[in-house]
Amino acid sequence: MARSVVVLTWDLSIPGCRSLKEKRSAVRSLVERMRSRFNVSVAETGLQDVHDRAQVTAALVASDGRQAESLSDRLDSFVEEHGRFLLVSFHRDRVL
Repeated sequence: MARSVVVLTWDLSIPGCRSLKEKRSAVRSLVERMRSRFNVSVAETGLQDVHDRAQVTAALVASDGRQAESLSDRLDSFVEEHGRFLLVSFHRDRVL
């Protein structure tokens, strides 16, 4: 059986965010929505002590490359269209 593993990382800006508490609430909401909607593993992976920036990483496993690419594209669009964050950079790694 062929499988594909993809790791996606977004560096995000959070305009108007004034505290770590506000940031953590916004990031937690994004992470929970991604988990629920796309059934992927997601975590805040960097910039935890910076109140107006976040780094979020998702990992997914799919039965084939086309399915992995499709889900990756949908995740990327979801993050880009989220109204609370501005995309600073994005990185995609295919592991298998």
